[in-house]
Amino acid sequence: MLYGVTIIFAALFAGEALSRLAHLPVPGSVMGMLLLLLLALWRQGFDARVTHFATHLLRYLALLFIPAGVGLMTLSDKIGSQGLALILTMVFSTLITMAVTAWVLQFLLKRQAAKNQARSQEVQP
Repeated sequence: MLYGVTIIFAALFAGEALSRLAHLPVPGSVMGMLLLLLLALWRQGFDARVTHFATHLLRYLALLFIPAGVGLMTLSDKIGSQGLALILTMVFSTLITMAVTAWVLQFLLKRQAAKNQARSQEVQP
């Protein structure tokens, strides 16, 4: 399990360093996830030890939301006064995210279908 912890945290720290040193507008944790993805693509998957640790980490993911919930409770007076604006923002941003996700999925599926069709035509004499 120590190997999995080391790989995941090394990607996190490398992402943080890259984000800060390059002055990127992307959070270091996101850069770390991208580095981890690139590592997985380069190695064609993860070692079982990394997968084992990631599974354990995901099992307790809900605990990481407790600080955010406590923060919401301490700001309840501000949330109450600006609740409608917050709700509308969340609804519209969710709808926009769903629409963009659907568009990207549709684009990628069409592209994959075209590739598959081109491959099948190459195979046939």
